[in-house]
Amino acid sequence: MELAFIPSPSRGVLYLGPVPLRGYAFCIIIGVFVAVWLGNKRWIARGGRPGTVADIAVWAVPFGLIGGRLYHVITDYQLYFSEGRDWVDAFKVWEGGLGIWGAIAFGAVGAWIGARRRGVPMPAYADAVAPGIALAQAVGRWGNWFNQELYGKATDLPWAVEITSTADGRMPGTYHPTFLYESLWCIGVALLVIWADRRFRLGHGRAFALYVAAYCAGRFWIEYMRVDDAHHILGLRLNNWTALVVFLLAVLYIVLSARKRPGREAVVEPGDRTADGDAGAEGGRDAETDAVAAFADTAADGADTGKREAKTDAADGATTDAPEAAEASEAAEASETPAAPRGEDEDDAVNAERVKNGADSAKKG
Repeated sequence: MELAFIPSPSRGVLYLGPVPLRGYAFCIIIGVFVAVWLGNKRWIARGGRPGTVADIAVWAVPFGLIGGRLYHVITDYQLYFSEGRDWVDAFKVWEGGLGIWGAIAFGAVGAWIGARRRGVPMPAYADAVAPGIALAQAVGRWGNWFNQELYGKATDLPWAVEITSTADGRMPGTYHPTFLYESLWCIGVALLVIWADRRFRLGHGRAFALYVAAYCAGRFWIEYMRVDDAHHILGLRLNNWTALVVFLLAVLYIVLSARKRPGREAVVEPGDRTADGDAGAEGGRDAETDAVAAFADTAADGADTGKREAKTDAADGATTDAPEAAEASEAAEASETPAAPRGEDEDDAVNAERVKNGADSAKKG
């Protein structure tokens, strides 16, 4: 007798009038918002601009949904194309069935397209959103709880999940809540990536590779507990083999990338063109101001030099021109016809006055 268990919802959809509100879809949508929110914060902290993560997610999310559904339909084709099945059900994503391997692979293609359009390096973007993707998976796994699917072996543990549905061959009872195990594991993966990124300054896609490797490690043992139908190869479920291969590839990438490109990207997104233009205009104004100031200084120096030279020339001219002015005055006096005879004393006074006037005139010149 089970003393405690996690009850499953009686139904996974509510209706708001004619509009169905499905728990599985809500979990996916909330997970996407969490991934974009955390990814945006990490991207800004790396030096990127706000909104870039959301712009690229517009490409990554649809690609991820398509890839996740394709992987599920291909690996579980018997659910849709075997005798008595309706192939149209393959398009009913809201009923569940998204393969994380296909979602990540196709989502990466969409993110690559968006990153190229924005001019940002794909590895840096992947590092920024890696913990957010893990948290999105943690939230999205609760969609399996609403659909009463993807549970483990029967158990009477107090955290067992109760399955009440009999659809698709389900047997009512209490089972290991593998959706809960994976949700908690993904939260741990997100925390691990955030810690390692801060501690070791992971760059060039290594934070994303760490997320992939850590998730695969957990998915391997959780997948081993599940009892839903799956293809087996050499006694292991197909997803076990996929997790093992992807884990090895992620670890190999971390090792090779650390040797080839150590450290972290210095610039993750091109600078704002408007800011660059303003800086250039400001620089131009500063240069113009400096040029005007330099010209004014040169003009002032030239004026001072001119004044000093003028004073020197005036002094020299006064010394040189005084005798000449005196001679000119004497010649002019000699050429004039006196109006009346004057005495010697009077003549001497007149001559002295003329010499003085000539000297004054030379100084003024």
